[in-house]
Amino acid sequence: MSTALQFFQSTKQQLQDWSWFKRSLMIFTLLTFLVSSFLFLTSPGTDIRIWMANSVIITQHREWAWIFVGTAQRDSMVSEMHQFIEENAEEKQQFSLIKHQPVQTIATRKNRTIDELIKVEDISGTFWKGKRMYVYDPKSIRLMTPAKAGEGEKISAMVKRTGAVAGVNAGGFDDPEGLGNGFAAIGAIISGGEVIYTDQESNTPQHIVGFTKDGTLVIGKYNMFELKEMGISEAASFYPRVIANGKPLPINDVSRAPRTAIAQKADGTVIFIIVDGRQTHSVGATLKEIQDIFLAENVINAGFLDGGASSELVVNGELVTKPSSRYGERRLPSAYLVYDHPEDAVANRVWDGLTTINAGGAFDHPDFLKEQAARKTNPKAATTPTTTPTKPVEPVKPTQTGAGTTTNGAGSKPAGSTETTTPAQKDNKTSVSPAPNSTTDPAKDVTKPVTSTGNPQQGNNPAGTGSTGSTATTPGTNTMPAAGTTAPANATPTGTSPTVPTTADPSIKVPAGGTLAPADNIAPPITPPASSDANVKSPAPVTAPVSDSTTKTTPAADTSVKTTAPVTAPTTTTPAANAPTGASNAAPLTVSPVTPVTPVAPTTPAAP
Repeated sequence: MSTALQFFQSTKQQLQDWSWFKRSLMIFTLLTFLVSSFLFLTSPGTDIRIWMANSVIITQHREWAWIFVGTAQRDSMVSEMHQFIEENAEEKQQFSLIKHQPVQTIATRKNRTIDELIKVEDISGTFWKGKRMYVYDPKSIRLMTPAKAGEGEKISAMVKRTGAVAGVNAGGFDDPEGLGNGFAAIGAIISGGEVIYTDQESNTPQHIVGFTKDGTLVIGKYNMFELKEMGISEAASFYPRVIANGKPLPINDVSRAPRTAIAQKADGTVIFIIVDGRQTHSVGATLKEIQDIFLAENVINAGFLDGGASSELVVNGELVTKPSSRYGERRLPSAYLVYDHPEDAVANRVWDGLTTINAGGAFDHPDFLKEQAARKTNPKAATTPTTTPTKPVEPVKPTQTGAGTTTNGAGSKPAGSTETTTPAQKDNKTSVSPAPNSTTDPAKDVTKPVTSTGNPQQGNNPAGTGSTGSTATTPGTNTMPAAGTTAPANATPTGTSPTVPTTADPSIKVPAGGTLAPADNIAPPITPPASSDANVKSPAPVTAPVSDSTTKTTPAADTSVKTTAPVTAPTTTTPAANAPTGASNAAPLTVSPVTPVTPVAPTTPAAP
């Protein structure tokens, strides 16, 4: 017994004699061993790893999910998620289940107050907080687009510009590094019965969240011919669908994320739910939690809009939720806005006449560039601190400090409101000329721009920010059917066009040191904000006194910090096409010509 006590006392003494570094290293090693053993050798640990992998899959960085479950299981999980999204979109809606309440005609209707149009209330769960908004008249909802070509628009700006009562984010978009400009929309955008944008052929089904001219919410996967037949007036692309014809649909995604969801009750009332996430006050909600809230409201149909860092609600011009983006509100390609007089709101056709669409990124994100410029001009952040000893006879040990910077991943890509999607694969410095489509009809032609490769998952995955789940194809001349026209079977685009090289606009890469350098990137029609030069004065010489009988004055070496102005990337601005006027909210679906658009997608620098 005495031998054992002596052994433990000796060991304790040895540990006490260790340096702090050795003790820290031993504790770290022990914790790593215990945590790894729990995660990989126990059933609860396996569940946690799967949950963490799901949370990564619904973002733009799904490839990193292999860290938790391995490459094979990651790919299997992505495939299963795609399958559940597609299966939930198959069931056709029963329009007879919605009984709209009578609404006064435009000619006799008086102006309505905000309380007569909407009601907003706080909601919360165990790990999240958010808002629920009721819209009593579904025909007061209009799909709105940005004010100008080349970049998206913040919802608060859209609401103020168009005189809306409230607004929520809608469809997904290509979002490089979570710093996209919000202009490279994915899927379809329909407003006032007109196809404003689409990146697919007319006979290709797309995930749709929209409204008919009578105010019935439509969620599912439909092609343009079917949307025409249903009389769709407003629509954007996202998923997944979680309630169909009053019945809950299966969900296999357990991840938590910021969410934007939409549903409709039998009396026509529309319900929006917006949940904050990826923050200390609100981690985020699961798809199942949102589904349960809708089921308690006895809704008929429900689904998700783009989520992640794009999730937000604006009421009366004020942002009432807390987006997870570190820069606050994001620029978006589309939003559902509520109006007292929706017939006066006309969406801008900002994609008309464009030959390329730039998704943006770190090189042209105004807030990111300002942040980098501020770091560059701040001596404490841009240079290593220099210490001048005041007592040479008593040297002080130098200490090392480490600084870390975290970046927020976004996803305006669809998934049941997720910010998450698989990044589109793009070729550098190339653009593809549109090929004519063999499908034609007497209706107006619609040319589909291809912006990026969307993954049927937030752009998404059912929970993220980003892109919708459709895969862009070589642009062709897309035509919308006239009334009574049926969809051609297996229409195949004919003709090919040569690959035409384009010159990508130079942009700015941000290396670790904080110095900005030009680089080839996607060429957007965005003009980055100019950065101003900042001068840093050199410190004055320092006199170090020495406590000695003979005092010598030694001037400190004169140092100067030179700074250079941030390099700005030259860009070109493409003027937005004139927006149509006088569109009626109840107008039938019509199609105006759209110029083919080809994306330019060179690689973008990683956000710090």
